[in-house]
Amino acid sequence: MNVLFLTLGWITDINARGIYTDLLREFIHHGHRCYIVTPKERSTGEPTSVTDFPGGKILGVKTLNIQKTNIVEKGIGMLLLERQYLYAIRKYFANVYFDLILYSTPPITFNQVIESEKKRCGARTYLLLKDIFPQNAVDLGLLSKKSLLYKMFRRKEKKLYSISDYIGCTSPANIDFLIEHNKQIDKSKLEICPNSVELHEMEYFSKDNSEFLEKLNIPSDKTLFIYGGNLGEPQGLDFLLRIVEANELRADSYIIIIGGGTGYAKVKRWFDVHLPKNALLIPYLPKAEYDKIVCLCDVGLVLLDHRFTVPNTPSRMLSYLECRLPILLATDIVTDAGRIAESNDFGRWTVSGNLEEFMSLMQYMSEDGNRRVVMGRNGYDFLMNNWTVEHTYNSIMRHFRS
Repeated sequence: MNVLFLTLGWITDINARGIYTDLLREFIHHGHRCYIVTPKERSTGEPTSVTDFPGGKILGVKTLNIQKTNIVEKGIGMLLLERQYLYAIRKYFANVYFDLILYSTPPITFNQVIESEKKRCGARTYLLLKDIFPQNAVDLGLLSKKSLLYKMFRRKEKKLYSISDYIGCTSPANIDFLIEHNKQIDKSKLEICPNSVELHEMEYFSKDNSEFLEKLNIPSDKTLFIYGGNLGEPQGLDFLLRIVEANELRADSYIIIIGGGTGYAKVKRWFDVHLPKNALLIPYLPKAEYDKIVCLCDVGLVLLDHRFTVPNTPSRMLSYLECRLPILLATDIVTDAGRIAESNDFGRWTVSGNLEEFMSLMQYMSEDGNRRVVMGRNGYDFLMNNWTVEHTYNSIMRHFRS
């Protein structure tokens, strides 16, 4: 069948590793054709164009800058995006009839595109619910529930749920939240459809004689904790920096932070002022290099801002589990990722902001290498049995097999 995938992420290579490209390759593996619509921002200087690949096409739509830009251009760009996508699809995919329209949050602004193509093609629509907006913005103090902007986004959110035939949630807590706060939703359209990864045989090296670690001046005789991925307000960066500061008093643990995002400059300034001896900050790395460092580490870190009332499932957990790392989490109280990690014995969890408890858990992770190995194996087994692209694909395709 023909699959239309709408995304705000910049996809140029179907073979790149990521939660969406991994899933789309699984569709292609099963004989489906995938048509990806992705932004090609003004900063690239490139026009709208179509790229063919075995199993489908990528339609790069020329847009304003919508990622790393000022708030005015981003706001205007997001408002224009829906019309730009719809125009490009009608121009370049006019003779293609889609059986499935697949899309994720963010954003919640594809309603017109989804409705139009659903009607034209008689397609079924599937929402991959990765975050719950605008409530997450309210939690972080970025929006007021009394504002007109919030009310507009909330209407779009409800509309998105309404036009989606199926809504794939990343965890049981996501489903519970949607039901509690959206009484109008038909519960039968909600199901678990997890963040997932296409498993690769990872290359493991001993950190004791790693030239890679030596080149970066990372000590191999300490327990290496890695925090990788986006650095932004949702990740609770203030608490992360408190952890780094507290870890300066420890002799057996070292923290590696890798990533980019809106909060990178803030973290970089802190590192430049405090010059921590027990931590290293590395800018964004290509996925292959990032995975190499992860596999040389001992424990993966996951942090979320304590203010969230929306349950999140951070996708950064996938790389840790694939490299057989146990996970140490500090999140809000509603997110169930920590409880899932503890109940399956591949991680430990505390509430974000509880520094004393978090440092105690760092000690727990540092003191027993055999314990870390067992927990890492448990995590890999959980990943293999629950969070692979095959599971996500089957969650979606069961609606078509009848």
